[in-house]
Amino acid sequence: MTTFGKLNRRHFLGTSAAALGAAALGGLARPAMAAGDLTVGFIYVGPKDDFGYNQAHAEGAAAVKEMAGVTVLEEENVPESQDVQNTMESMINFDGAGLLFPTSFGYFNPHILELAPKYADVRFEHCGGLWAEGNPTNAGSYFGYIGMGQYLNGIAAGHATKSKKIGFVAAKPIPQVLNNINSFLLGARAVDPEITCQVIFTGEWSLAVKEAEATNALADQGCDVITCHVDGPKVVCETAVARGAYVCGYHADQSPLAGDMYLTGAEWNWAGVYTDMVTKFMAGEAVPNFLRGGLADGFIKMSPLGPAVSDAGRAQFEAVKGEIMAGGFAAIKGPLKDNAGNVIAADGEAFVETDVALESMDYLVEGVLGSTS
Repeated sequence: MTTFGKLNRRHFLGTSAAALGAAALGGLARPAMAAGDLTVGFIYVGPKDDFGYNQAHAEGAAAVKEMAGVTVLEEENVPESQDVQNTMESMINFDGAGLLFPTSFGYFNPHILELAPKYADVRFEHCGGLWAEGNPTNAGSYFGYIGMGQYLNGIAAGHATKSKKIGFVAAKPIPQVLNNINSFLLGARAVDPEITCQVIFTGEWSLAVKEAEATNALADQGCDVITCHVDGPKVVCETAVARGAYVCGYHADQSPLAGDMYLTGAEWNWAGVYTDMVTKFMAGEAVPNFLRGGLADGFIKMSPLGPAVSDAGRAQFEAVKGEIMAGGFAAIKGPLKDNAGNVIAADGEAFVETDVALESMDYLVEGVLGSTS
């Protein structure tokens, strides 16, 4: 990190003095780089040690730091606002970044879409699956089929629950989150079809007070296994354990937080993904604009099973994990309705993990208690 990088990048370009200088950015010479060298920027919406979304990306960035000829820049706690544009332009114009990984969902539209056309020689790689035909070709999106991880979480939860009530703390009802909720419940129902899943949406990716309130509310309703899809699962994990509920992790390994109450977790595995993309970029090879992968591709991994998982639970978990690794697994398959009674999949119909229809999911399946509105 340069001395400038240790300052607050996003506010540097926001000052009046920087604004005067910004008028000349079009003619500003970018820092000279040795042939073959590459500066890569990683931008996080929260802290790098959040035991969650941002930590998983930071672990991937750490692998990139070990690569020869690569300099890594990192900026954490960057809001999904003009601030991220300031950070990206700072990394490009002052540090010579040629490849950026703005990792948060809300960074894409409008921020990457506005900057990418201005910097045609810079590659913008966004996590979250939003790139579509017609978007800038020097931008792309990558994501993993982590719903399969939540399905496996559900199997562990299905064997652990005594109340037949499991809970999910969710940030926002976007397709990726809904897929995780549905997969969690369907995994549990593969153990016992009478299990229900109560979901509570907090409305924010990171809001500790609401996450604690939601977790307590789930425990009050009898949910004895809880998982989540928020940026930093730390509060959910610690609150659930304090209430005597088992935990299934998400994003990163939360077993240090939950101890023996940790069943397993669906983790991102970005190290291989990032080093592969950086290698291709440095070699002048094409990086797909739309990149996806699952368990078999090394995009996701599962936390080790905890001591509370029964022998029967372990056997079913490993058997289904093997099916997923073999490819073509479908959590969403008929006959299946949503929780409003509408048919999602007819008998014999299935949506495998790679089906693009899942990228626009807007429903909760039957057995999930909650609403997307």
